[in-house]
Amino acid sequence: MTGRLGRGRLRIAWYVLLIGVMAVGSYGGYLRLTEGLQSTNLSSSVPWGAWIAFYIYFVGLSAGAFLVSTLSNVFEVEGMHEIEREALFVAIVSMIVALTFVLIDIGRMERLWHVFAWRQPLSVLSWEVHAYLLYIGVLAGELYFSMRRDLVETSDDADGLTGRLAGLLTLGRTETSDDAIETDRTWLKRLGILGIPLAIIFVHGGTGNLFAVAAAREYWFSALFPVIFITSAVVSGMALVALLYVVRARLSHRALDPALLERMATLLAGFIALDASLKVLEAFIGLYSLHPGEVQAWLTIMTGEMWWSFWIVMVGMGWIVPLVLLHRSEWRRKPTVVAAAGASVVLGVVGTRFNIVVPAQLEPALEGLSMGYYVPSTPEWLLSIGVIAFGVLLYTIGTELLPLVPRGEDHD
Repeated sequence: MTGRLGRGRLRIAWYVLLIGVMAVGSYGGYLRLTEGLQSTNLSSSVPWGAWIAFYIYFVGLSAGAFLVSTLSNVFEVEGMHEIEREALFVAIVSMIVALTFVLIDIGRMERLWHVFAWRQPLSVLSWEVHAYLLYIGVLAGELYFSMRRDLVETSDDADGLTGRLAGLLTLGRTETSDDAIETDRTWLKRLGILGIPLAIIFVHGGTGNLFAVAAAREYWFSALFPVIFITSAVVSGMALVALLYVVRARLSHRALDPALLERMATLLAGFIALDASLKVLEAFIGLYSLHPGEVQAWLTIMTGEMWWSFWIVMVGMGWIVPLVLLHRSEWRRKPTVVAAAGASVVLGVVGTRFNIVVPAQLEPALEGLSMGYYVPSTPEWLLSIGVIAFGVLLYTIGTELLPLVPRGEDHD
């Protein structure tokens, strides 16, 4: 009884915290609506800032979490079924947050619908917007087929809002025979197969294309850029899913699967090594070329005002710390170690995204122009924190109302 009371108080405190953070962030939203982009430190020389960095960060989390889910429903990797729904739901919430950041960054937010009314077939951004909507539809379909049977059982067993919501989400398909379940798994796999090229080519690889086609910025203008976007997406997605797996299991007193934990930790370490290798290769090519624009961009990233974002956040927290934590097999079976490595990567990739967006814009695009300068304004930070808190709130509500853990595996 005491444990349940403590968990109830913790739950209330968590909701109060999230709502409080959103309330603080709403002041930044008020300034954005009343003052427009004048409330930011964006300029003609640096038109993309913190909101675009967070946009590509959450798109990466979404694509990475989705690709983690395909290890279960497409490639049928042993033991990964338990985290399949969690990964899919994280992917959906991350896309909602990412598109919210895009919305607030648009100068004229009320014109968002124009991209659908007047399509531009030669615009990478136009293709991206339509791909995002299709991608969210694929994610929602996968999540539905993954948890439909448990939704039927929940609608029969649970009372109140949870039971009623589960009944609505079954969409009238209440059969739980072996044939019906097999049909669900078949469609789940089909959607997963469809989603793989969608996520790689259009969603996060396509997001990388938004930067790679900018010929005026030598640092972005590289065919390797979209590939690095994809690898870092898988890293951040796996890290977040591993972190949430440990945290949710501890909060619900659910037993952890040591083999699954070690498998996720091993995959995470491998993805980090691949991502770091590609980034080092990119830096080597850029510096070895001796092209003034490339060299100056890398010097700005590594030794400029945001050097700490590169060395401490990206390299330190994103690569070195998690690789040290996960380099021993026995440590990869320890929940605390895996959670710490996951948290370090999730925070470290934020530095990666800021290093992509900001430093390249600081260098003058044309000779004779002055050096750019950008530090996010207080309204930018407030609104960013509020949007992130909104995403966390959506995730929290989802974990309470949806059977994101297969019922057969949801035990104390």
